[in-house]
Amino acid sequence: MRDRRELDDLLRRLNGKGYGAYKSLEGVWRFPKFVLFVDHVQGDPFATPSRLRVRVPMEIAGIPHEFYRNKSRKTALEDFLVRQLARWIPKVTKGNRGSGHSGRFSVVAFGQCILHRTAVWVTEEHVEAILSVGLPAAGRRILGHEAAEMLLSELPELVRRALFFVNLDKAALREHVACGEDADALREQLAERGLVAFVAEGAILPRESGVSDRPLGEGAIPFEPPPSLSVTLERPNRGPIRGMGIPEGVTLIVGGGYHGKSTLLSALAQGVYNHIPGDGREYVVTRREAVVIRAEDGRFVCGVDISPFISNLPNGTDTRNFSTQNASGSTSQAANIMEALEAGAKVLLVDEDTSATNFMIRDERMQELVVKEKEPITPFLDKVRPLYRDHGVSSILVMGGSGDYFEVADCVIMMDAYRPRDVTDKAKEIVRKYPLRRRPEGGERFGSIPRRVPDLSSIRPRTPKGKLKIRASKMALQLGSSVIDLSRIHQIAEVPQARAIGYILAYIAENGRRFAGKPLAEILDEVERALEAEGLWAFIPARYGDLAAPRRFEVAAALNRLRTLRLRDGKV
Repeated sequence: MRDRRELDDLLRRLNGKGYGAYKSLEGVWRFPKFVLFVDHVQGDPFATPSRLRVRVPMEIAGIPHEFYRNKSRKTALEDFLVRQLARWIPKVTKGNRGSGHSGRFSVVAFGQCILHRTAVWVTEEHVEAILSVGLPAAGRRILGHEAAEMLLSELPELVRRALFFVNLDKAALREHVACGEDADALREQLAERGLVAFVAEGAILPRESGVSDRPLGEGAIPFEPPPSLSVTLERPNRGPIRGMGIPEGVTLIVGGGYHGKSTLLSALAQGVYNHIPGDGREYVVTRREAVVIRAEDGRFVCGVDISPFISNLPNGTDTRNFSTQNASGSTSQAANIMEALEAGAKVLLVDEDTSATNFMIRDERMQELVVKEKEPITPFLDKVRPLYRDHGVSSILVMGGSGDYFEVADCVIMMDAYRPRDVTDKAKEIVRKYPLRRRPEGGERFGSIPRRVPDLSSIRPRTPKGKLKIRASKMALQLGSSVIDLSRIHQIAEVPQARAIGYILAYIAENGRRFAGKPLAEILDEVERALEAEGLWAFIPARYGDLAAPRRFEVAAALNRLRTLRLRDGKV
């Protein structure tokens, strides 16, 4: 293993040479307080930055075991250290110098969620972090002296500030770790209390803007639970906490426009993840099996049994094995529900604003004009209770335009100027006063949940030249030569999750012996077991620091939107 002094000598010899000579840096370098791994060197100053790892022995990092004694704490600790790196980079490094991306250190982008990330990981033996760095150049000539300043001066200071326990804000670290552990503990209590979600008293639900996940500042109204839905849960670090518990079954969120209905539902959707202290939603928790459902005109659908909702199409299409390149609003929403159930969803989150009207409701007048024999769609209104009764799947629906759902609701919450009120009794009184004359159309049973077997050869993560190609944004995922539309998968919280989904799909495709012939649900089970045992390292070919763990539901959602997807033998 070469040492710091040899690295200094090499960088000064490289000064003025062609950029490709930087390749000689690849390898392992010993520093007094850590080990530097130069895993990848960029081909030119305009290419994807080089990738470095630093490994600090735990006896030097000095982080007490209490901060990573269980999975919740370890994930929160690693998340905190990623944020420390991002905080200190602009303070201790000079930044851009030279051509292209020269001179920049960077770490993975992140938002308000505490997620398992690959940028930092902690073991009993060491702390390891992955950084991107643009090695400096003038044109395509190496700036060796500037590179030496970056790697021999700035990098050690960054490591010292961000990864050594002695230099960390101890109070902030304790709060961050406690917050993650407490949120997990709250979520664990939901099922045993017969709840699907919990919103803490004082929570700040509104966001800064439509494109920001930061909390709204001035004018934000703290959440006040209605007395009848108030519950108290326990936290291991901060003690008891009071808030609104949303029960299992069918819950409606009603109220006038701009009173906070969709804001509450959005907070519940993101409550499947833990949030950082100060986010306002750090103690808004939802069961991890909750999935947002919406209409998605134009999406691809492959072999999904949508017959619980749609049957007897006039063209004779078999809706027990329904495929289309261009789904309508109603067929896409039906497919989204059935795919979510196949993946294991236990809570559906539905907003009428993003739903197909004819999928949600068919009133008595329309029933009178268009008889059931002429209408292939069974509205969700007639399936939501059988879904809960037959499969134990709860639903939370934002509903501002149809009181027919009062008939099937177990709980009705009215949002009034961002304050919730339990109006269940009032809604039931209205049902008795104005009984429905429409005829239920869904039958007694919900129907079966699909168990499709994907043809793994239809998942093609490599280009025709055999190169593994995965690129992600918040809107799309490129997998090989295909582009998957992610724009309406609401619960991908960060781009690093989308990138991880790409590698997981590639792993599934290229491990045919392990996954071939298995239903999708079983494949997702194995993916989850691998994530639990090995983290994201199980799925990636090298030490990449720009990934964050997704849920099984977003992995399935991306796969279901892959337009090359086929089922084995064409069967469901």
